[in-house]
Amino acid sequence: MVSSVVFTALMRRWAIAHNFTDKPGVRKIHERPIALGGGVVIFWVVMLPLMVMSGLAIGADRFGVPVWLPAEMAVHVPGLSSRIVPTMVLIVCAGALHIMGIVDDLRHLGPLLKLVIQLTVATLLATVGEIRFDFFIGSELLTTLLSILWMGVIINAFNFLDNMDGLSAGIATICTGILLTAALNAGQVFVAGLEVLLIGALLGFLVFNFAPAKIFMGDGGSLVVGMLVAVCTIRTTYYHEHLAGGTWFATLMPLIVLAVPLYDFISVMLIRFWQGRSLWVGDTHHFSHRLLRRGLTVRQTALTIYLATACTGLGATFLHQVSQTGVILIFAQTVMIVFIIAILERP
Repeated sequence: MVSSVVFTALMRRWAIAHNFTDKPGVRKIHERPIALGGGVVIFWVVMLPLMVMSGLAIGADRFGVPVWLPAEMAVHVPGLSSRIVPTMVLIVCAGALHIMGIVDDLRHLGPLLKLVIQLTVATLLATVGEIRFDFFIGSELLTTLLSILWMGVIINAFNFLDNMDGLSAGIATICTGILLTAALNAGQVFVAGLEVLLIGALLGFLVFNFAPAKIFMGDGGSLVVGMLVAVCTIRTTYYHEHLAGGTWFATLMPLIVLAVPLYDFISVMLIRFWQGRSLWVGDTHHFSHRLLRRGLTVRQTALTIYLATACTGLGATFLHQVSQTGVILIFAQTVMIVFIIAILERP
């Protein structure tokens, strides 16, 4: 978080000096140019520690665990070594989305090209990286396809949310924080570590991005954030067979944690389809824009969506502890919260 604060401040100064800014426009709510490049900081604050730890694990395989490494860390080196391939695939795929996002911020790539690259990245993560859902389904092909589809949707959901000060970063922080509780409960050291890195990077960025924003993450950040959140939802363990009352329904936790981002994504796509417009061309029909038109300020809109996300997410933290009846009640609560949102935003 400290690194993110420092380098976001430096990035903002550099972006303004070099005119790397987001200009006001028809689909924009800001009235003056805002610095871009926050996504560069988020990317490196998360990826650099992963690169360093991967290098340490590779070195340990060749030369042994360094004697200077504390015992509490050294005990995890063999486990980290066994996950080198997925980690490297994760870094490469994040880098590909990051570069594509920066180019798009500068030159506005076509939606079809962006979608192809996103699905390619999701396919590499699910196949080469073996980052896919472990449902109670015997077909590896089916779980792979579901994982690719899920990652594609979540990447775009957080890209869609990056339409207002502090929105995408704030919601990603809340969702990742809730996923972190599940990872810690399951004793997942590496998954929890990735989630902590992401939370720290986002909190530091939010110091400058919460309304009124002084810097935006741009597509170079929102696409990476969406990918990392999607990976965390897949790799976090939710089902605990040894817990009394625990059911496989706990594996549906990501649907509840990400209920609000998914609602925004689905509602926007339906509106565009209903109006006969391109599904991938931006507009002002997002959840946040609709709340603004109801008279809320930018800060009030962001806080409203934060609270809605937290309300659905908190219920998800109990999924692994409750009976099937409890699971049904939590799902019902989530649906009711989404309906309250839908009612509030209607003109």
